[in-house]
Amino acid sequence: MLCKTRGIVLHAIPYNDKYSIIYMYTEAFGRASYLVTRSRGKKSTVSKALFMPLSVVEMEVEHLNKRDLHRIRETRSCYPLNELFCNPVKNVLALFLAEILFRVIKETEPDPRLFEFLYESIRLLEVTDKGVSNFHLVFLLHLLHYMGIYPNSESYTSGAFFDLLNGTFVNCTPMHRHYLNPTESIFFARLLKISFENMSLYSFSRQDRVNIINRLLEYYRLHLPDFPEIKSLAVMQSLFD
Repeated sequence: MLCKTRGIVLHAIPYNDKYSIIYMYTEAFGRASYLVTRSRGKKSTVSKALFMPLSVVEMEVEHLNKRDLHRIRETRSCYPLNELFCNPVKNVLALFLAEILFRVIKETEPDPRLFEFLYESIRLLEVTDKGVSNFHLVFLLHLLHYMGIYPNSESYTSGAFFDLLNGTFVNCTPMHRHYLNPTESIFFARLLKISFENMSLYSFSRQDRVNIINRLLEYYRLHLPDFPEIKSLAVMQSLFD
């Protein structure tokens, strides 16, 4: 059946000489895969330029529930992303966040709250010019809400350890190796208060930022099955050397 939906591009791979597979998170169907022609002809209603990582598009699609690969009939951009594709810092951030989303979003059921969070976050990354170096930290922390694994931030007390495995602050050293010491835990408790509105007020050294992102990805890895190494991490971290 023909349907209209908005979609966010997560990943694209060549399928053969004629087609590519575009993995998307859609408003109507959750995660879905589309077979898109690689033709660059003027008459094509599907432009390859619309399928860069984190592109936000409005589509008319042929969607059949029993099919793994669907077809896109027409597509257009929901809003221009000139900064995301031309600004080198924002472009690498987009590649990094798209890879994260490709790895963590598996549901083929729609989630309107998650879609709206992604839609508005991408729009904000396009237009913001303050605190951009902290954008991915805010994004990854807030994404935990929609994954159902956000830490228990209310449990912090002075001298506590943050238990990465159980997502809470505890008063005694955990009986496993996945935890933050009291000094790191103070830092993490403060970090949990970061938002897109105040991210420009947070200042981190390069080493602090490396430690933060590594710990966040460790948290993802502990709570989400089959979460792999993120290939674009090294490139993203090199931005802030």
